[in-house]
Amino acid sequence: MAYVSRLKKEYRERILAALTEEFSYKNVMQVPKLEKIVVSRGVGAAVADKKLIDHAIDEMTTITGQKAIATMSKKDVAAFKLRKGMPIGAKVTLRGERMYEFLDRLVTSALPRVRDFQGIRATGFDGRGNYNLGVTEQIIFPEINIDKINRINGMDITFVTSADTDKEAKSLLTEMGLPFKKN
Repeated sequence: MAYVSRLKKEYRERILAALTEEFSYKNVMQVPKLEKIVVSRGVGAAVADKKLIDHAIDEMTTITGQKAIATMSKKDVAAFKLRKGMPIGAKVTLRGERMYEFLDRLVTSALPRVRDFQGIRATGFDGRGNYNLGVTEQIIFPEINIDKINRINGMDITFVTSADTDKEAKSLLTEMGLPFKKN
């Protein structure tokens, strides 16, 4: 029998039924689902020091469990001494089991380690059912050894869903365990 993550199993057993009841979908295929999670980090100082990109890639690979890739600049910007094709960031796109495992670790172990945490803001939706979350420190993830990092950096986490509206996407992410702030 193949491995199925805890969150994926909970989605199939509980969340599908809860969302179908809340929005009165006629078909199970109408229920929104999480399609992918994109974790990205911009490393602006990499223009001067190329090793910073390698550190960012290694940290993101450790955090997500999947090899990160460097993102390249699309055009020249003389003010920043930036040339087209230079590495300026790192990103990972998670799908399937790794996506559910990452979300489970984010909700259960990383977000509670944020200082003065009272929930995440519900203003990060884009109008099409996707949610963006900014993390200010990578040390909230237990996989990162604080003694081996050279500088504290943040990262952006984008949750791409198949939901049509922000309300459906917020319900889906709330059911999956994301702790949104109460107004």
